[in-house]
Amino acid sequence: MPTPDAPPLGEDRITSFTRAGLTFDVRDTGPLEGDVVVLLHGFPQRAASWDQVAAHLHAAGFRTIAPDQRGYSPGARPIRRRDYALPLLADDAAALLDAIGRPVHLVGHDWGAAVAWLVAGSHPAVRSLTSVSVPHPAAYLRAVAGPQLLKSWYVLLFMLPRVTELMATRAPARFVAQLLAFGMTDQEADGVLRDVVAYGALPGGLGWYRAIPLTGRRTRAMWQQKVSVPVTHVWSTGDTALGRSTAELAERWTTGPFELVVLEGLSHWLPEQAPDVLAEVVLSRIEG
Repeated sequence: MPTPDAPPLGEDRITSFTRAGLTFDVRDTGPLEGDVVVLLHGFPQRAASWDQVAAHLHAAGFRTIAPDQRGYSPGARPIRRRDYALPLLADDAAALLDAIGRPVHLVGHDWGAAVAWLVAGSHPAVRSLTSVSVPHPAAYLRAVAGPQLLKSWYVLLFMLPRVTELMATRAPARFVAQLLAFGMTDQEADGVLRDVVAYGALPGGLGWYRAIPLTGRRTRAMWQQKVSVPVTHVWSTGDTALGRSTAELAERWTTGPFELVVLEGLSHWLPEQAPDVLAEVVLSRIEG
């Protein structure tokens, strides 16, 4: 439902925004007058991964704005590893919120959830947060010190220079097999080959992993920020990448209302495989 005192965004769609010399593509859909829900995608996906969820939100009167994030938009693919440090990724999302110029509800999946946690902890425009699969980065780090460690083996693989890129381009069947092992369908895996690999976005997406060791003072300071707005964290029991311990630690980085939603039997790829269920969770958080 539209908020009566929210300033209008205007009649024009937001198709892109810029920050620090980079240009980000944006999917802005749904009723122009609706309250805004910002949707942040994960790896290895783009903004279109939210399309089915967005359709449900539009039917409820909400406008959705989903960017292709750093490394994915053709105009935002820096080469250096340090250009993908987590604070810079959060700055990109904050710049989008500044461009929107009104309160938003923030939703993130996978890496997009990690960014969303940091933005929700610092940006005044955020009214609520729904994080999908990935908890606050500090919660994930703590979980990796325990049972999550074995599930995170793929992080080390993605950090190796050019290994995943060569697999995707020279041995695509093997690359697809890895995606299927993580719960994607054949159609979704083919979409990754088309919309990420062939689009030239895979190296940039992997840059998010390769910048993990570059933990500076600002990154550590952001990890200490807790989120005061209402938060729902969503985790699915069929997630092969994130274990239950990550979900159970999420609440420690909140100071306001919090709900943990556990979806039985579903995979990591909730925006595409359970869009109706996920949209209901998002709407419940917004209306709550």
